[in-house]
Amino acid sequence: MSELPLDRGDRSRKGGGMTSALDTLRAAYTPVRGHLDAATCGLPTIGTATAMHRAVDLWQDGGACAVSYGRAVEEARAHAARVFDVPLPWLAVGSQTSVAVGMVASSLPDGARVVVVEDDFTSVTYPFAQHAERGVEVVVSSLDALAETVARGCDAVAFSLVSSRTGRVADGDAVVEAARAVGALTLADLTQAAGWLPLGTRRFDVTVTSAYKWLSCPRGTAFTTIAPHALDRLRPTSAGWYASESPWDGVYGTTPHLAADARRFDVSPAWLPWVGAVPALEAYAAVPAEDIQAHDVGLANALRDGLDLAPSDSAIVTLPDPDGELRARLEAAGCRVAGRGGGVRIAFHVWNDVDDVELALAALVGAPASVA
Repeated sequence: MSELPLDRGDRSRKGGGMTSALDTLRAAYTPVRGHLDAATCGLPTIGTATAMHRAVDLWQDGGACAVSYGRAVEEARAHAARVFDVPLPWLAVGSQTSVAVGMVASSLPDGARVVVVEDDFTSVTYPFAQHAERGVEVVVSSLDALAETVARGCDAVAFSLVSSRTGRVADGDAVVEAARAVGALTLADLTQAAGWLPLGTRRFDVTVTSAYKWLSCPRGTAFTTIAPHALDRLRPTSAGWYASESPWDGVYGTTPHLAADARRFDVSPAWLPWVGAVPALEAYAAVPAEDIQAHDVGLANALRDGLDLAPSDSAIVTLPDPDGELRARLEAAGCRVAGRGGGVRIAFHVWNDVDDVELALAALVGAPASVA
């Protein structure tokens, strides 16, 4: 094990010197030692927790206002456009990624061929399987062979840019190149990537993201980005009043007047989570993703180095743990981690520092040889 090569990152932020955007983001959290589980559920920023408390108090006092909540949704959408680096008209809001994936699945023609990745998160794969009676064929590929499988011909490809199970980062450029060559629609789930990885969102036709993990929003906030050229290939199957060009003028009637841009795919928002989403998204929009990536991956690789494992390009470290022993050791040491698919998943994010790496290493060093 070599010396950990990272600044310990004093969370108090006291002392002189310039404060970076990343420092400001890290200071937006109340420290929780050993929380290594952003891949399951992120911590709220202090601003998010405060906004949610105030919103619940206002609701309890009879001051809830749908118009004010709507302003929060639009403010969150504007910050998200910066996070995803897309024009505002590309963004639709929702609550869950599976709903957006289901919309894409319902938009495919009868007999369509869709390529998905084995062991991908089921919100990305299950919606397509529901259309077997229309002749929609789901072709399962390994992650390594994904671009090659797409190149053989398909109508759509759906995959996670970062695997929930393993933390592996897909070669998005290769998949996009193969899909364009055969005219296939690309759907990328950015849930495990948005918030720490430079996304390159514009290269994909459609992306879906649940924002309650690495973006620290309350659960019930999700985004879909749709490139303009893909709008007419999709059917707004969940269209309601919020998908109207002017939502408050579209609450009654039978003739849809849907928005001309991606807002036609909006799903009526769950109000309170969007109040909490605003400060979180504002905080992440202010920091270059490359800076967060360097911090998060640096910590993950420090753990890997301490376990004599090769470095990786992911903020997630997954270790074989078929009997749950490693997870139990980590939890006993005060680490919050997740058991996924026969392994233990350890995720490093902006609230973590070298002390968290050392806490995990103290639990893992001396564990069974299968760790390495």
